Formats: sequence, structure tokens, C-alpha cells
Amino acid sequence: MRDFVDFLVRQVVEEGSYEIVVLEDDNNVEIKVLVDKDKVARLIGKSGRLAKAIRTIVKAAAQSYDKRYDVYIEER
Repeated sequence: MRDFVDFLVRQVVEEGSYEIVVLEDDNNVEIKVLVDKDKVARLIGKSGRLAKAIRTIVKAAAQSYDKRYDVYIEER
């Protein structure tokens, strides 16, 4: 799933200006996308639409897994 999120983020922000960190518990997986300060607005999108779309796509792709995936976009 990390590679899938990497693919989605790479379509919006150039590689090297973000980092992906995965934190995993028993049933929960948190995927944190740490983006440079000047690129974070581009990834979040107008009114958060792009961030919401990324989260929706990841949750739909995670239906076949037994874990819950959450995506967080943060500034680094």
C-alpha cells in the first residue's frame, strides 16, 4: 500500500520533496506523507479535495486487506 500512496503522491508533487512513513499496529496502519512546506498546499488541494480523494482511493484499495489504512498529510 505504501507503493500505491507513493505513486499517487508522485503524480502531484515531484519526487524528493516528500517522504512516506508507515506506522503499523495490530489492525491499523497509518501512512504519513511528510511534504515540504512549499508543496503541501499543492498536495492538499483546494478545500482539501485532493487529500480527501487520496484517502478515499486508499480506503477503497484496502478493502481486500484485514487492516484499516489511514493517510495523513503533514508538513516537514
